[in-house]
Amino acid sequence: MAAPTTTPAPKLTPAFCFNQTALQDFLRISRSAVDDTISQNLNALLSPSKDAWDPHNTSRSPSRPVGKRAISTEACATFKKNVLFPSWQARSDVLAYCAGVATSPDPNDPDHMLRQVEDMRARERVVNERLDPYSGRYFPREVRTEALAALVRSELMVESIVRSRTWGLVRERCYDDEYEGEKALDKWRREKSASASATPTLLQDDLVET
Repeated sequence: MAAPTTTPAPKLTPAFCFNQTALQDFLRISRSAVDDTISQNLNALLSPSKDAWDPHNTSRSPSRPVGKRAISTEACATFKKNVLFPSWQARSDVLAYCAGVATSPDPNDPDHMLRQVEDMRARERVVNERLDPYSGRYFPREVRTEALAALVRSELMVESIVRSRTWGLVRERCYDDEYEGEKALDKWRREKSASASATPTLLQDDLVET
């Protein structure tokens, strides 16, 4: 089985966030590539057994099922560093950005004028609830930032459930001592940030020496 690859992160723009189909498609594809197939992805990290099990050899017990075998520390570390955490981080970045869009002013809302017209008509409408008990009801058109905020909240809940399940399997197969996946992700972020900040310093030192 080929190693999974992370889904390319989309260009973050308000237009992308307001396109709920595009937003949900990115999250769905990213999860399906790594989290939804986590068992298969972990099994792919196993090295083939050097000695095939011989059913006629009664001195050896059958090897453990593939789904129960421990994975080498190096393979697990590489998978988490290059596949799992970058996938999680990409989705976190998208959801955080879109959450910010949902709480920001939206002067380009295409339905803004339409809502104003509908609000004005509702104010001018003659209401007689004695003759028509439903005449006073008015449900304004939902602002697209409100719809986006609701979608982001829903996807954050899904993300939490997905990551919890994924990390449970990772801990079981990789014998990871970090209980929470989010803490492990934060540790990866710090290490990545420290590595990135150290690189320019090393380059500068090399130039000075030359």
